[in-house]
Amino acid sequence: MKKKNMTWAISLTALAIVTALVSCGGQPQAEGTSKSGGTLVFARAGDSVGLDPGRETDGESFYGATAVFDNLVEFVPGKTEVRPALAESWDFADDNLSVTFKLRKGVKFHDGTDFNADAVVFSFERQRDENHPYYNLGPWKYWGYMDMGNIVDSVEALDDYTVRFNLKKPEAPFLANLAMDFAAIVSPAAVAKLGENFKNNPVGTGPFKFVEWKKDDSIIFERNKDYWADDVYLDRLILKVIPDATARWLALQKGEVDVIDFPSVEDIPAMKANPDIQVMQQEGLNVGYLAFNTSKPPFDNKLVRQALNYAVNKGEIITAVYGEAGTPAKNPLPPTMWSYNDKVEDYTYDPAKAKDLLAQAGFPDGFQTSLWAMPVSRPYNPNARKIAEIMQAQFAEVGVKTDIVSYEWGTYLDKTDSLEHDMAMLGWTGDNGDPDNFLWVLLSAPAAEPPAGNIAAWKNAEFTALIKEAKETMDPIQRNALYMDAQLVFKEEAPWITIAHSVVSIPMKSTVKGFEIYPTGKRVFRGVWLEK
Repeated sequence: MKKKNMTWAISLTALAIVTALVSCGGQPQAEGTSKSGGTLVFARAGDSVGLDPGRETDGESFYGATAVFDNLVEFVPGKTEVRPALAESWDFADDNLSVTFKLRKGVKFHDGTDFNADAVVFSFERQRDENHPYYNLGPWKYWGYMDMGNIVDSVEALDDYTVRFNLKKPEAPFLANLAMDFAAIVSPAAVAKLGENFKNNPVGTGPFKFVEWKKDDSIIFERNKDYWADDVYLDRLILKVIPDATARWLALQKGEVDVIDFPSVEDIPAMKANPDIQVMQQEGLNVGYLAFNTSKPPFDNKLVRQALNYAVNKGEIITAVYGEAGTPAKNPLPPTMWSYNDKVEDYTYDPAKAKDLLAQAGFPDGFQTSLWAMPVSRPYNPNARKIAEIMQAQFAEVGVKTDIVSYEWGTYLDKTDSLEHDMAMLGWTGDNGDPDNFLWVLLSAPAAEPPAGNIAAWKNAEFTALIKEAKETMDPIQRNALYMDAQLVFKEEAPWITIAHSVVSIPMKSTVKGFEIYPTGKRVFRGVWLEK
């Protein structure tokens, strides 16, 4: 079959130019330069759940996984375009039902074993094939969330450095999907040796090698001196857990850490005024939301869901929690995402309308329920407990009494994807720059099956049909129209209260160079260096 060449024609010279443009100050890796060596301490709000990227779904886990693992393709720093990584090139068949990758040669896993086509097959087949000897190490949640079981028919090694993905159907965002963390390439030998414990002792080909994990305290990585690219400068990377935002800021001021995640919005003006601190900011590709569990009464009633949308004053939430770093959300897609439907009309704050709809639904005196709040700060929700308390008071005004519930982060994720909640706060930062990554993962009918990415348990046939057609359509104009229509269905059916989109702020010492904010929420330390 004739193939249409989709190879990224990036020469070594062009790649060097691209890399220089997306980092601070050039890329020479000569020993003894100001870019070589040093330890960077990154303070974050919570710990990883695990470090096997195929198993986990939370950003904190991916921070560590991104350091250890590579993918076949990767996102250009600070962008959503895809470039070669462990694959040097690829070709799509004319019918878009197969993709063939040519792999980089001479790459070693951290355990000294060879990266090759068999390792690629292993990394994907362990998630796809129920008969694979290590399939039972799952559940492979992201594989399910991304509908990969209905996309990938098989993965096969054509020779030591050529791999072909055979697809069941065309999939427009397929290449971008392979740049996501769940698609990282793992060491088959390490998985075979460690089994269940691989999630605590990850082995990849990435820029940093795993050294030690002190649960709820820190994870230590060291530079992979044999890395295939020449842009790894840090000798050591430490991910430090400091749950309180004020404490993180104090640690940065004292010089105990170099970079902090999720600062308190109240502290940002002081950070910007400090000559020793730089604050990187970017409009986030994210959304924070409250999901109604539509598999449980009374949230199986659309009128109840609409009523609670009318009961919420988003302006009060934005002012109290997000400040200038947040904007009210009306769609499940952020406004920076293509196909965002700005013609959608949001629910206004109207307690009288809320009471009327509750009465129509059979709850003239309201009802009792629970509202789950995340225990950690995230880009899309800097203080879930505070938002929960505001919503609790607003719901009480229309007769709905709520108990606020929370758990440890890993437990919270397990319980919400098991659909144990009544209402639960979560959010999403886009993984691949495609609307499919929001709408299919978070709201499709297949994603409502536990372990659920769709924690609203919302199974709307019209909505799912629209986004299914969109993901299987290669024409971007047609895809755009389908996603616009899907957002109208979402708003009418109201499975969520869309809360906010946020600006992502990353404060750091002025000596930290080369750090990029990724729209996808990744924290990438390859290319980062410390000015002496």
